[in-house]
Amino acid sequence: MHTYDGVFFDLDGTLADTAPDLAAAANRLRVDHGQPPLPLDQLRPVASAGARGLLGVAFGITPEDDGYAVLRDTFLDYYESALAVDTRLFDGIPDVLEALQAAGMPWGIVTNKNSRFTEPLVTQIGLRQHAAAIVSGDTTPHAKPHPAPLLHAAAAAGLDAARCVYIGDDLRDIQAGRAAGMTTIAAAYGYCGDGLPAAMWQADHIVQSARELTALLLGQSA
Repeated sequence: MHTYDGVFFDLDGTLADTAPDLAAAANRLRVDHGQPPLPLDQLRPVASAGARGLLGVAFGITPEDDGYAVLRDTFLDYYESALAVDTRLFDGIPDVLEALQAAGMPWGIVTNKNSRFTEPLVTQIGLRQHAAAIVSGDTTPHAKPHPAPLLHAAAAAGLDAARCVYIGDDLRDIQAGRAAGMTTIAAAYGYCGDGLPAAMWQADHIVQSARELTALLLGQSA
């Protein structure tokens, strides 16, 4: 018997390792400004925070600073032009999705990424065909950690949010999932930001690899 009726995933750092292409856009911008590229390991932890996180590390700038908007817009243009060059699904994720599909359990994506990027990316990495719902950061008036995107996704998939699970690699993912009444799983294999460690997010479960998800989601023994 299935433990849940549906599963929703965050995109960056949970389903897909998008950090290489996000970092490439940030480093292209650094080179434009006469600065050397930063190593991926330095940019990777903030990849889930998008432009705000990447530009914060790459330029030491915040959205409140003068010049941020210009840097952000150029960064986003660079990213849009090459958003699936080195992006790959995390090891184990294809198997998880295949197991969910074989079990007849619908799954979807809820991301804070703007639809300008989400739509082409999920198509290019082969996720669109089987997703029951895809919700971007601009789909509803609120982004995560607000529960609105998750509730919208559940409704779009015809599911009761209370019978669904949300999986993410950032504190705001767990906050959004809890607020939506979903069971939450922290993806500790993802980016996880530079704040509280995943063990302190108050998620219902924590997984160290994507391969641990199948047993947890389908009620199978590991």
